[in-house]
Amino acid sequence: MDYQDFIENKSHYGGNDGFTPSFIPDYLMDFQKFLIDWSCVRGRAAIFADCGLGKTIMQLVWAENIVRKTNKRVLILTPLAVGSQTVREGEKFGIEVHRSKTGDLPGKIIVANYERLHYFKPEDFIACVCDESSILKNYEGRYKGEITGFMRKLPYRLLCTATAAPNDYIELGTSSEAIGELGFTDMLARFFKNDTNPTVDTRRRYHGDVPKWRFKHHAETPFWKYICSWARAIRKPSDIGFEDDGFILPKLTENDHIVQVKNPRNGMLFNLPAVGLFEQRQERRSSLTERCEMASTLATAHESSILWCHLNDEGDLLEKITPDSVQVCGHQSDDEKEESLMAFLSVQVKRLVTKPMCAGFGLNMQHCAHMTFFPSHSYEQYYQSVRRCWRFGQKREVTVDVVATEGDAQVMSNLQRKADAADAMFSRLVEHMNSALGIDRNKKFDKKMEVPSWL
Repeated sequence: MDYQDFIENKSHYGGNDGFTPSFIPDYLMDFQKFLIDWSCVRGRAAIFADCGLGKTIMQLVWAENIVRKTNKRVLILTPLAVGSQTVREGEKFGIEVHRSKTGDLPGKIIVANYERLHYFKPEDFIACVCDESSILKNYEGRYKGEITGFMRKLPYRLLCTATAAPNDYIELGTSSEAIGELGFTDMLARFFKNDTNPTVDTRRRYHGDVPKWRFKHHAETPFWKYICSWARAIRKPSDIGFEDDGFILPKLTENDHIVQVKNPRNGMLFNLPAVGLFEQRQERRSSLTERCEMASTLATAHESSILWCHLNDEGDLLEKITPDSVQVCGHQSDDEKEESLMAFLSVQVKRLVTKPMCAGFGLNMQHCAHMTFFPSHSYEQYYQSVRRCWRFGQKREVTVDVVATEGDAQVMSNLQRKADAADAMFSRLVEHMNSALGIDRNKKFDKKMEVPSWL
């Protein structure tokens, strides 16, 4: 590979292949029709829509329009177990969808798990959809690099998620890069300033500290306008000017249950708030039995329940002491996980024990209206886990029982801080959607250099 080919391989497809969609079925809601029309016209776009607003059907209709326009294949990437759910949605609405686990290409619209992406070749597709695209948020993550590289030359790309940047606004840069807009570091350079050390890598620690990025003077409003030039954010239809009929969420009750730990952390006479990750991990381990017993008791009092956990030991104990339960965990094969999830979704078992990383993204679990949760620092995991049940289409009030200890005070405070930041982000996106700012990333160096006469 010569240098020119190397540079070409690194660059994104920069064309504008958007078109007016020809397939807008009547079963779509008005706001869904609007988002599909906008995303097709744009060609490469992101839809940040809340849980239950129909991202799956919007993805499928978008993909069907690409197929009808180009007669080429579209790849839809999903979290584990969401693939089969996507296929069922396609059958329900008359859109032909095929699932592939080993790279075979049985049709025009192919659904695959993110873990199976390495089986596919980008030259076999004209478009790619990333369901739950917050998987891209980690700048140095393996999936981010693999997915961005796969989509680099595709003229049509669609990102869909409810939590685009759950922890930090700058995480939107990974989505910007994935659809071929400003790269992550280019976005930082244009809108943000690093007060820690401008020469250090954008995400790595410097003398034990994480670089802190802040908006440049007067850059905040242009930043949100830029994001809205390729993304639409919606938590309810009225955010983009439509009626909210049928999209009013039922009541959500969040209860905090503080358990008393029998054995305080090492070196403690009694339990104090855990400071730092090391003490918080100790707190989680030392209180494991008490927390699991409380969660199991709360779950057993309901007809159906999801028991969210983070540690393998928590999951094993919860499954052992909770009647009529099944566990989905990391060491199981993909087929075993899907079988257990389907058993819960089809109400063959009443209680599901699992981690947010295993089943907290994309699945529809409106048949359940209760869950228990052990707090962690991940706002995205908490939000997505709650939204498996508390989503549009849920008919009952939903109860979330958060089981914590006195030592979890700082964890709970940090979780609330991130929730406030996420609400602020969506508010700014909605505010600026009607005044988007397009940025041309393609530099056209077509002026001939003028050489001084004395050379």
